[in-house]
Amino acid sequence: MNRDVHLKLAGAAIDRAASLARDAERAARGDARALAEPLAAAGGLWAQVADSHTALAAAMTSTDDTAPEA
Repeated sequence: MNRDVHLKLAGAAIDRAASLARDAERAARGDARALAEPLAAAGGLWAQVADSHTALAAAMTSTDDTAPEA
């Protein structure tokens, strides 16, 4: 995978985390309060996935996925 792929995956993970956070908030305010905590936890995991992809992208120097020559 190259830097661009990691950045795209990070963006998708952020979108998923935000969606789950909205779902958790909606559940906490509505009749499905028991779902709020698991939804929030799942959102937190997706946020960690985004952080991981962002860190990998930051460690890469270019969008080239070829190994550097020794």
